[in-house]
Order: sequence, then structure tokens, then C-alpha cells
Amino acid sequence: MDVLVRAVNSALFISHGIRKDTQIVVHLMGGGIPRRVFFDGCELRGVRPDERSIAGHFKSLMKTQVPPIGHFTEVSKGIRQSGGDIYQTLREWNMDGVESYVMDAGGSIFESIDVAGKCGFVLSDDLDLDLGEVDFPLSSLSLGRTWLQGHSCISVIHHIIDSHIQ
Repeated sequence: MDVLVRAVNSALFISHGIRKDTQIVVHLMGGGIPRRVFFDGCELRGVRPDERSIAGHFKSLMKTQVPPIGHFTEVSKGIRQSGGDIYQTLREWNMDGVESYVMDAGGSIFESIDVAGKCGFVLSDDLDLDLGEVDFPLSSLSLGRTWLQGHSCISVIHHIIDSHIQ
């Protein structure tokens, strides 16, 4: 749980505020029906940037039934959930025109990105993510040959994007 909480914290919270232009989708795949939890920085209310607060939101939603795939249930302001796995999220991103990037130590070195459109980044743990079922192109990007923790990757990605926005 701490890995997920740190990822949410790194994706959304900045000094004295929230990134309004950022969303994070957390996939809960461990046993049972796959659940996706969406945190939307533009709408998020009532979540503090400490791990205990974020974990409390996860704890509350885990007590609820997993909604059907494609049906989004609001858990609280700026947090919603749906059934589905990473493939479902990638299909939805593709239909919505999101350019998807898989973060992989073996990918092309990530130095800058055109953020004129929507972009999404897929992070996994220290294992390669097998996305063989995806039937549309995905770019593979690397932050270096050393596997970093997910929340650190998120911070580096934000830094790269922020430093190239005019």
C-alpha cells in the first residue's frame, strides 16, 4: 500500500498545492476483481499530502464493491473507481487520444516530450510489464538503466515536463 500512496502523493502534490493538470490511475490487481482508482488533481478535495490521509481513502474504497468495467463511481470529490485492468485503461486512453508511454529501463532515454496533447505514463514495479495484449502502438521510455522507485520516476517525469513547458 505504501508504494501506491507515495505514487499518488508524487503525482498530485506540489508545495502548497495540487497539480490541477494531472491525474493518476492506480490499478489494484491483487486477488479478486481488478479495480482502478482515479485521482483527478483538477477536482480533488479533502485529501492531504500525507501518506496516512491518502491510505485512508484507499482503505475506505476497498470496503466498497468494485463497479463494473466502464462504470465510474465517485468515492469522494476527485476520486472515482471502476472495474478493469491496465489493458482497459490503455484502451480508454487510446480512444481518448492519449499518447501512452511505458517506462522501462531498456527504453529510449527520456529527455523531453511534446506535451501539447494528452500523455500518459505507465509504471510498474521492478519487473518488465508485459503489455502483449495491447493492439496499438506504445512508446517505451527510460529514465536510465537503473530501476527507480515509482514515486521517484513520477517526480523525475514531472521535472522533465515542467522544464520544457514554455
